[in-house]
Amino acid sequence: MVSSERCAVFLLIALSATSLSARGESTPREPGQQHPRSDRRVFQSVPIYDKQEEESEYWRTVAQRSLQHQAAHPRSERKAKNVVYFIGDGMGLSTVAAARMYLGNENMYLSFEKFPYFGLAKTYCVNRQVADSACTATAYLSGVKINYGMLNVAASVKRSSCEYDRNATEFKGLLEWAQQAGKATGIVTTTRITHATPGGTYASSADRDWEDDTEVNNDCPTTRQEDKPVDIATQLVYGSVGKNLKVALGCGRRHFIPADVKDEDGKAGKRSDGVNLIEAWKEVHADMGEAQYVSDKKSLLEAVKSKKLDYLLGLFDSSHCLYNLEIDDQKLGDVKPKLTDMVDAALSMLEDSEQGYVLFVEGGLIDTAHHSNRPRLSLEETIEFHKAIELARTRTSEEDTLIVVSSDHSHTLMYNGYPTRGNDILGIGDISDKDGLPYTTLSYANGEGFYQTYADGNPSKRLDVTGYDFSDYRQRYLATVPLSSETHGGEDVGVYASGPGAHLFGGSTEQNVIPLLIAYVANIGDEFGWVTSTVPDDDNAASLQSMSQLLPMCLAVVCAFARQLYRVVLE
Repeated sequence: MVSSERCAVFLLIALSATSLSARGESTPREPGQQHPRSDRRVFQSVPIYDKQEEESEYWRTVAQRSLQHQAAHPRSERKAKNVVYFIGDGMGLSTVAAARMYLGNENMYLSFEKFPYFGLAKTYCVNRQVADSACTATAYLSGVKINYGMLNVAASVKRSSCEYDRNATEFKGLLEWAQQAGKATGIVTTTRITHATPGGTYASSADRDWEDDTEVNNDCPTTRQEDKPVDIATQLVYGSVGKNLKVALGCGRRHFIPADVKDEDGKAGKRSDGVNLIEAWKEVHADMGEAQYVSDKKSLLEAVKSKKLDYLLGLFDSSHCLYNLEIDDQKLGDVKPKLTDMVDAALSMLEDSEQGYVLFVEGGLIDTAHHSNRPRLSLEETIEFHKAIELARTRTSEEDTLIVVSSDHSHTLMYNGYPTRGNDILGIGDISDKDGLPYTTLSYANGEGFYQTYADGNPSKRLDVTGYDFSDYRQRYLATVPLSSETHGGEDVGVYASGPGAHLFGGSTEQNVIPLLIAYVANIGDEFGWVTSTVPDDDNAASLQSMSQLLPMCLAVVCAFARQLYRVVLE
């Protein structure tokens, strides 16, 4: 809570601002005077930083060290045996920057920010400027941009279409390519495993909300049963990609069990067809090898320790998984696994695969916390995401494992206000020179926080936030436009890469290029024409392979030039 002394300061400032406003006075706004002088800041605080940062030589030394590191890092043309692909759902660049401060200091680095190569990806859908997690999942997993709210169905199909030519318009992507190449595959998420992002790895659906049959029936009541779309949960169990996942860990039990059945936490399911898909998964995989379903952390750790399983399904909550801070607050650390626990378990399941593996990991609750205008929850999830990536890089070799980290889209989180160094990223940034009231360093463009920003929803009457408990992870932050759920942002997101072929991920590109780059580096994706019968084991072999792949393209260019020259001669 804010101290009584600080509240008294805020009160004096408010009275002073009111007096200025009554006389029609305000801070000068002449050209060149838009940035306030340091002594003009109302909320005075002492900057906190390392004293050596005041020396110019310190920064030159830091820059030279960074240059030497970048220059010394060799390009690897080798093919990757393994791929670990991380998506921080809703992890825009403002979230990454704020997470550094949440980690301890503005000059900190998240684990993936230390990767040698960085680029940007454009996130729009075919029919929306600002994307959702479904159309983006299709782009960065299958290489095709489609419509908002749909999974792996071409943009020629409208959302919620119950009947369409599925053979002509549905497609799969990265994990199917990996399975066809003989690689083991797995998915990990902190959301429902049928949610848009993980669903994009194994399912095709004209509506992301068709997580179970109840939603399909509601939207397609007149469609014949044999023609109805297959819900996403069913595709995980019976679909060609879903059933062949070696490991699938996340939450969302409710979409796998009937409405009259309760799960391990006593919560009812949502299915109306009476099918228990958890039991169905066990039956399907009983004929495929040694399989086990787990529902808590203890069972998960015991299952992977044996190293005898061929297939593992873990569902740890009815809907989305609990936030990290909820697990800590409710003292459920021995029951509910966190993202690092699940990634560690997934790697244990996959790492002995002779042909290698492709593991997809989503830090999904970064997004859900932003939607409710709760940045403390989101930043905590971002730090857990950073830890999971660090664990993966530590457990794997940079020689044979490509790690790619990105996001599906951004959010409307703003990091603003000229706060002093060392100021609490989740605290007050300064005092307005207009209404004399404080504002937070982090705020949102829209969302439910609006109702804790303005008195009676009146935008001309801002509330005094000095009494808010910003240490409470449930606290909503300031928002400008009232919405039941904060929206995504439309700006580009970062792409970070480490390992074989990582240099290919630099620059600015369309989001749908990413899976093709991964497929190229991992030597998968028969339809693209670059797969060879053997995986090169040294850089020379990799270079020869690259040359052999470039030769057909070069010949095509030469032929095209010859044809054009022939036309010119004829004319």
